[in-house]
Amino acid sequence: MDDLIKQPNSHMCFVCGMENSIGLKLTFYEDGDHQVTTTFTPRDEHQGYPGVLHGGIAAAVLDEVLGRVAIGRGVWLMTARMELRYRRMIPVGQPLIVVGRVLRETRRLLEAQGDLLLADGTVAATATAAYLPVPEEKLQDMQEALVYWKVFPDQG
Repeated sequence: MDDLIKQPNSHMCFVCGMENSIGLKLTFYEDGDHQVTTTFTPRDEHQGYPGVLHGGIAAAVLDEVLGRVAIGRGVWLMTARMELRYRRMIPVGQPLIVVGRVLRETRRLLEAQGDLLLADGTVAATATAAYLPVPEEKLQDMQEALVYWKVFPDQG
């Protein structure tokens, strides 16, 4: 991952928060084309059916990787809609790769697409999502949390 740029982590985010005791604490990397990647090995406590990753956790990880395609652009976005398709059961205890990329970008909307891949490269889930800018007044309310983001970019 030498040619990849590590993205910052947050404080309490369920997916990337380094101080969230029940969170996933995932680390994300960006290439020069704003493609974002993370790896994740689900544990037993992440299962829905026995031995199978809970679909909501798969959705959360895909949502995070898709939303992060804008971080390199310095834009804070929120999910407007997301469509997910599960193609395979996703086992716990095996490493997964999750990749997101920009599909389309306009002045007000970013559309992204991503895949959750099993260790052998099989696509287990795909997602497309649309993201809108976080309203300026909400960004002002988030300043305390964003300080952590800026101060600790190498944490994780």
